[in-house]
Amino acid sequence: MIQIPSDLHPDLVPLAFLLGTWEGAGVSDFPGAEKCNFGQSVTFAHDGRDFIEYTSRTWVLDAEGNKVRPLESESGYWRVDKDRKVEVVMVRDQGIVEVWYGELAEKKPQIDLATDAVARTAASGPYSGGKRLYGYVKSDLMWVGEKATPEVPLRPYMSAHLKKVVTPEEVEAMAKSLGDLPDDGIAFFK
Repeated sequence: MIQIPSDLHPDLVPLAFLLGTWEGAGVSDFPGAEKCNFGQSVTFAHDGRDFIEYTSRTWVLDAEGNKVRPLESESGYWRVDKDRKVEVVMVRDQGIVEVWYGELAEKKPQIDLATDAVARTAASGPYSGGKRLYGYVKSDLMWVGEKATPEVPLRPYMSAHLKKVVTPEEVEAMAKSLGDLPDDGIAFFK
């Protein structure tokens, strides 16, 4: 269920489905890089201003699903305008800064983004741009990223399926919103 916080900036309501912390796993596969399964933790947070703060951390998983080592991390800021156009400014640990533009799909919680500008430090690997698709599907957040380098044309390189992390405070708030339930627990189902 998508909840809209009372202190969310009105411009951000179309992006409310992203809010919270999400965790799950995915697959990374790109020529010249290690193919692996990875774990991910993503947080979309707000403080009442007209942007959503974004952080993502990924790590390589072994065959049993245990953390092996960090893979990638990135952070940034997301905005949306009244025409449902989305803009993202993102910084990656590899020495890459990106500006992404895209749009929110009509009548569904899905965002298509493409890089508009890329800046790289001398230490970063080759990278010329990318695309991402984020979607809220059956209460889960799914995404796929595409990447291009001067040597490799745009192609999928990472995707993940994430579940929302529910905090004890959120559980308590949900319980309060149910009101008084019958003591026997059976009447609730009648």
